[in-house]
Amino acid sequence: MHASTVRSLLVRGMLAGLIAGLLAFAVAYVVGEPPVNGSIAVEEAQAAREADAATGAHAGHGGTGAAEAAEEEEEAVSRPVQSTFGLATGVLVYGVALGGIAALAFSFALGRIGRFSPRATAALTAAAAFTTVYLVPFLKYPATPPAVGNPDTIGKRTTLFFLMILLSVLLGLAAVIAGRRLAPRLGNWNATLAAAAGFVVVTGVAFVLLPANDDAVAAGFPAALLWEFRLASLAVQAVLWTVFGVVFGVLAQKALARRTSPAGTPAEAGAPLPG
Repeated sequence: MHASTVRSLLVRGMLAGLIAGLLAFAVAYVVGEPPVNGSIAVEEAQAAREADAATGAHAGHGGTGAAEAAEEEEEAVSRPVQSTFGLATGVLVYGVALGGIAALAFSFALGRIGRFSPRATAALTAAAAFTTVYLVPFLKYPATPPAVGNPDTIGKRTTLFFLMILLSVLLGLAAVIAGRRLAPRLGNWNATLAAAAGFVVVTGVAFVLLPANDDAVAAGFPAALLWEFRLASLAVQAVLWTVFGVVFGVLAQKALARRTSPAGTPAEAGAPLPG
């Protein structure tokens, strides 16, 4: 594929990621912010109880250090700004960045994973990205609301999560390669099933071997609020990748159609473009 074509697809991928990010932000604000606010309320109530206990313990000595520390602690960014401008910025930057990366993956996959149209290839790329980058790591290390876990282990938990993402992506690539090599002997359908089964089995082994995040959620945190947050997180990612797959598929189809001849084009046949 020519460099100019890849560059054009990259720009369209970033645009599709921006559009997907806008819709994902709307979902995050409507269904994601309520459980976040609830978790913050739980944290503040716990902090207030601890401050009252500390104040009572030092009352006989005239100590007010805990209360003063609580009063002095202020947010660097207000909660309204975090839930609007901050959330929008984070989601949009995330959408644009992943949109560009997915567009590059699409450029490599087009015509190499089967005789699919650009729209179908975009949908498959988005589905694979959602599965490997988010769904599989989520199943092992589910999302948790802010400030509900042990702050001393946040570094370990972050490392494990990104390790799971890396492992999931590598296993996904291995499954695609295995499916391609098995296709001449087993046929496309059976090769796809075999590769998918291998991916599930090896991923399951990784789930067993990697340590769990036992202290990711504080004891006594409301289970209903926790699952509400996790389902909202899942919904945001599902919307992001679904919208990206649809929008980028349309943009890529039009872009590739303009760069090929009217009849028997690689874009129509799902074959890789020359170069």
